[in-house]
Amino acid sequence: MSASTEPSCVLVPFDHVKADIILRSSDDVDFRVFKLFLSLASPFFETLFDLPQPSDEMSTDVEFKDGLPVVPVSEDSKTLDPLLRFCYPCTLSEDPVLEDFRDIVNVFEAAKKYSLDAIESTVCKSLFNPKILEANSLRCFAIACRARMQNECVLAAKYALQEPLVPTWFEEIELVTASEFLSLLTYHKKCGDAIQVLKDNDSWITAEYRQWNAAPWMCGYNSNGNYCGCTRSASGRFTLNGHASVQWWETFMDSTFADLRDKPCAETIRKNVEKAIQIVHQRNCNSCSSTAPAGMREFATLFTSKVEELITKVELDMKF
Repeated sequence: MSASTEPSCVLVPFDHVKADIILRSSDDVDFRVFKLFLSLASPFFETLFDLPQPSDEMSTDVEFKDGLPVVPVSEDSKTLDPLLRFCYPCTLSEDPVLEDFRDIVNVFEAAKKYSLDAIESTVCKSLFNPKILEANSLRCFAIACRARMQNECVLAAKYALQEPLVPTWFEEIELVTASEFLSLLTYHKKCGDAIQVLKDNDSWITAEYRQWNAAPWMCGYNSNGNYCGCTRSASGRFTLNGHASVQWWETFMDSTFADLRDKPCAETIRKNVEKAIQIVHQRNCNSCSSTAPAGMREFATLFTSKVEELITKVELDMKF
């Protein structure tokens, strides 16, 4: 092998002079490792290393470097490095912090391939932090299903409520069985249905705002108690102490409950609140424009709390 193509070496602890084997990644990075650590971590490695090892005098098929046999693996160095660190004792290497979804999945697949059961579970748990779940809820759900991790399935399913009831294709969908995917869709629909009780019974609103002047923007009054002139609701479905809500408020409520059937989550409420505030500003009502933004955002907190109370009562029925 020429100097220009010589495999590169990695840093501590995979550069130890007393290591007894070299694992070479697919991108030609050499990891000098101890067979004992890998054997203790995985029956796969234990069996591999129990096989008779060739010497450089006996075989020309096996490459040797510094007197150590070189074992090529299909994983690249970015995957192999954290995988091996998980195998090493903490006195030599701390468990790596995995924050990128694709990196975690690659290490997870490698752990599964090499029968690193304890590490597989540890790596899988790395997926379930808010930052990754927010962007990859359905993909995390699929991986949790494959790993048969019930609690993680439930957590991912809850984050997946931010996705449409009928989601678009995602890369790991083939890891999910039809039964598991049906369980997810059923859970999603039940959450959307459960929330509708808040639309049919507004006592949760009147209990919080006992007088119309606690939320004047909802009823179209200014701070002096004078009607601001915004169009009142014709249906009168939402009232505070006998005062009917303004039309823009009723429209906001109706559209939000409709959207919550598809995406029953706090983000749906937040987006609709901000949209309603924009509509209020466009109406050029000085009274509502001055009071509605803060009032509506405060109301969003109440609305979200009630929605999450109801969602908590819905169970995800997994068949494992």
